[in-house]
Amino acid sequence: MKRFFLILLGVSLLSAETKQERGKQIIDEAVEALGGHRFLGMKDRVESGRAYSFYREELSGLSVAKIYTQYLDPSSVTKPGELAVRERQAFGKDEYSSVLFYGNEGYQITFRGARPLSESMLERYRSGTLNNIFYILRQRLAEPGMIFEFQGTDVWMNQPVEIVDITDADNRVVTVYFHRSTKLPLRETFYRRDPKTRERIDEEVEFGKYRDVDGVQWPFTMLRKRNGEKVYEIYAELVSINQGLSDSLFVLPSDVKILKKPME
Repeated sequence: MKRFFLILLGVSLLSAETKQERGKQIIDEAVEALGGHRFLGMKDRVESGRAYSFYREELSGLSVAKIYTQYLDPSSVTKPGELAVRERQAFGKDEYSSVLFYGNEGYQITFRGARPLSESMLERYRSGTLNNIFYILRQRLAEPGMIFEFQGTDVWMNQPVEIVDITDADNRVVTVYFHRSTKLPLRETFYRRDPKTRERIDEEVEFGKYRDVDGVQWPFTMLRKRNGEKVYEIYAELVSINQGLSDSLFVLPSDVKILKKPME
């Protein structure tokens, strides 16, 4: 009986190891499919297009959008919860308003001034970024404690996929669907907790219409769902990388008026 148990334990450990080996292999294939060293060496990115917001599956807003992203050296980030990326989301043809994320801070900027984002909005952005497959592949692969575990194959939206669970040292888990042939990410799912009620919130993001951008494969469409309902969609018309974006894009001007922080 003891020998039988040891055999079962050995098979279980071998199975887990094989799943992790296959999971890491799929991750490595995805990095290569996205552009390999060109993807890993991407310093910044600009995406221009149209953004749509939804409430209860109904269109609630649309705007011309331009999203500026700047990647930082992960080793330079030392503060707890700080992300190794800066982002500016600008709206309107003349970029009359924008949302800025850098360090542990976030602001909504208009002609009136800069209003600090609520902690719930900041936490939603942090969670979405930390679990974003492109951020994971670009910035987090070398993090201690990262586990990549193959979960099997399936067919999603008539496309053959390989599924990988990515778990970090804080036990965050994001499930990613990679196309079996192209190796590109098509879908990711994860959950987070409402900071006040601790209620579970299920997040889902779909990626599509990949195009070559200076040697990097990048999705020109992204659809976000929350608890099964569509909440945000963006269609990029133009994407460019390594534009040498100025740091000034990602910090508040010294003379900007700081407005009162909104209620949580």
